[in-house]
Formats: sequence, C-alpha cells, structure tokens
Amino acid sequence: MLRLRLWTAMAICFFCFLPALCRGGEGTVPTRYGLGLNYGMVYDPGNEIDFVQGCGFALFDYDAVWPHRAPELLRFKVETDLGLTTEPRTRVILSVNMLALYYLEWFRTAALRPYIEAGIGVIYTDFQVKEQGLRINFNPQAGLGTEIDLGRGGVWFGAVRAHHVSNAGLDDDNRGINSVVFCLGKYFK
Repeated sequence: MLRLRLWTAMAICFFCFLPALCRGGEGTVPTRYGLGLNYGMVYDPGNEIDFVQGCGFALFDYDAVWPHRAPELLRFKVETDLGLTTEPRTRVILSVNMLALYYLEWFRTAALRPYIEAGIGVIYTDFQVKEQGLRINFNPQAGLGTEIDLGRGGVWFGAVRAHHVSNAGLDDDNRGINSVVFCLGKYFK
C-alpha cells in the first residue's frame, strides 16, 4: 500500500509540472539542454559504495515554469540520472530531480559563470543499506558549480553536490545514504 501511495504521489507531481514546463513567454531566457557524467562517493554509512551516472537535463527560465516573479538569475533545472554502483557490487540507480539554480554573477569572469543549486527528486536504488527500508526514496541535493565557456569548444560545466537518499519516514526503517557527487558535462543549446 505504501508503494502505491508513493507512485501515485510521483505521478501527480509529474503531471502537475508537465504543463508548467511547456509554458513560455515574452522575455524568458531560452531553454538550454545538456549531458553529463556524475561520480559519487558514499561517506555515510561507511565509505564502501561508489557510483557513476549519466545525466541529461533541461535548464528553464524560472519565470517560464512558475507563475510568479523570480530573480533574473534564477533557473529551473529538470534532470534524470541513470547509473550503476561500482563498489561493492554493480547495482542500478535511477533518479529524476528538479533543482533551482542561481547564478553568482558577482564571481563571473569571461570564461566562468559560477552557480549554486538545490532541489529534490525521486531515486530508485537496486540495493539497500541496512535499515534503509525502501528502494524508492527521496533525493535532496545541494551543490556549487560553474559553467565553463571554452569558445569554439562550447560551454561545459563542473559541479560538486551533497547528495542524500532517504524515504522521509514513509517506512519505519529510514537509514539515509549521504554522498558527495562530482559532475562534469556539456551544454548543447
């Protein structure tokens, strides 16, 4: 029954966000897309789990998604990650996340555009640590990154994130998993 409620909540969230993502308007910043690779190292519990993920994302003007005024430098990011644990054994990881990304313009240079980002998503892990409870969990994240403009080489990005996995008390067993994730990728539009 708990899994049915979790899947229903995820479906409702998806269908609520879908119309907002299709909206656009005058004065909005063009949507950008990118691909990346993530490498994560779990530090709690223990440090025996590592993982790699491929990442695809879209970066929207925040005003185009949410119907209220927002700072000009704020963006809304939707991303999906598919990967595998590399240690202690190979297992699948799949997540869908939404994040707010804010550019730190006062640190901007000709080639670097730093930003902070934070958000939440839903993650499936084909493994469980002791007392984890569920394989489908919430996935709050926060990080610091920068876009890197290489001119003809395009715009790349690098970031580091704090990454958490837990079921937020939906199950009696709720042992969280905490990681540091390093991200590297490229924008295509």
